[in-house]
Order: sequence, then C-alpha cells, then structure tokens
Amino acid sequence: MSEDIPRQSAHLSASGLSGTEAPSAILGYVERITTLPDMQQVWDYHTDVMARFGFNRVLYGFTRFRTEHSLGDLQDMLVLTNHDPEYIQTFLESGLYQQAPMTLWALRNVGACSWRDAESLPLGGKSSSAAERIWAFNRSHGLLGGYTISFPTSSGRAKGGISLTSVPALSFDQTDEIWAEHGRVITAMCNVLHLRLIGLPHPQTRRALTPRQREVLEWVGDGKTTADIASIMGLTPPTVEKHLRLARETLDVATTAQAVLKAAFLNQIYSLHGDLA
Repeated sequence: MSEDIPRQSAHLSASGLSGTEAPSAILGYVERITTLPDMQQVWDYHTDVMARFGFNRVLYGFTRFRTEHSLGDLQDMLVLTNHDPEYIQTFLESGLYQQAPMTLWALRNVGACSWRDAESLPLGGKSSSAAERIWAFNRSHGLLGGYTISFPTSSGRAKGGISLTSVPALSFDQTDEIWAEHGRVITAMCNVLHLRLIGLPHPQTRRALTPRQREVLEWVGDGKTTADIASIMGLTPPTVEKHLRLARETLDVATTAQAVLKAAFLNQIYSLHGDLA
C-alpha cells in the first residue's frame, strides 16, 4: 500500500463493528475513496481495507462490451487484482474465468453470494467437470472460501463484479462468519468502489491513446471535421487523419465513430487526467 494513504480507523478491523461504529466506518471509507486522485491509489486503499476484514485477495472486473455469448475482449475490460501473477495468468489470460461458477452466477444475478453456495449452483448448461477443475485450481493456490459481489447495471452490455477471498485459505465457515458480521458494510464499500472506478480513466496500456490521439477523438466527438480539427490544433489534415488512423488501430476498431465510443467507454477522452499515455 502506498505510504501516502493513511490507514483507516481501527473500527474497520475484523474484530467487530458495533451498530454505531459501522456508519462511521463507511463514512470514512467513502470520504477517502472519493477523494483519492487515481485508480491505483483507490485500488490500494480498498484492498488494504478488505484485508483488515480478512479478505487479502481481491479480484475486480468490469466490461462495457458484453454480448449474449461473450464478456468481450479481455484487453477492453477493467481488471484489478492483488492475486499472485501465476494465479492470474491461468485464471484470466487462459480464459478459465469464463467457466468459473462465480462468473456465471455474477452474470445472472446482483448482490453477494458465498462460494460455498456456488458449489451447488446450477451452471446453466456448463460442464460440472469444468467447475470441478476450477475449484481444484483455486484450492491449489490456497483459495477456498470467499464471496463474490455482482454489481447492478443500467446497460445490457455492461457488467461488473468483485471476488473476495484470502491466502492462506479461510474455510467456508470462517468466511460466512465474517460475512454475517460485516457483509453489509463490505458490500456497501465494494459498491462505492465500483462506482468510483468506472468513472476514472482506465490505465490499460494495451489500449492507451497518445495525447494527440485523445485530442483528435474529442474534437470528432464534438462534431468537428478533419479540416476543423487541423485548424484548431495547428496541424495539416493528413496529420489529423494519421492520428485518427492510429487511434483506430490502438482501440482495434474499424471506424472513427467506433473509436470515439470505445475511448469514451474506457474513460480515455474528455478526461481531466492528462497522463494516461
């Protein structure tokens, strides 16, 4: 955790929150999470708070490019985690997450679900053997009991969720005990985190636009022609076209209109933060 982020009140320890302490803890969390200036600081602070509840491994994911049969390109998703790289390489980059029971649950539900309950959930036609492989994979990395929170959304293309667990593994009983005592507070904090993250610029280097590319897309979004943009930016029209072409290539889209939309979804344009590239 960054040293410039002060530790939260001891009220957030897993030793217990009284009825009067919980609102104060949530208020302190909201005040801090909404004033941190960038995504990494927000994430570091949140994972520190979750660790003091007993969940020292956190995986957050959000997509705006969901379809009926896909969550979209992993490169276009916002994924934040403090899991070991070896775990993430297999779980995410090999696509294992797409078959995970908790992913399937999160796509169809809103709220929180224990991993204990997920073991007996219907998988919607997915192979139970695939689910067993995933549970075995988790156990091999010291993960057992945990909770997943699926966030509400106003768009059929968007979905976000977060999974909380620990290493060394907490048992199902231990995680359920923590949740019985602190689940409402944790859920509230995670919802605030989600709302904060989706409004921040995404530091996804594989889709990062240069300042020039962002600027030309912003002017296109404002309805300016290539000639207009060239005059405004002091460039030649061919140079403007070059920046637009490179922006399309970076974002992996076919048209400039698609580039404007995708850059907006990734919070890379119309942003106050000028240091994304």
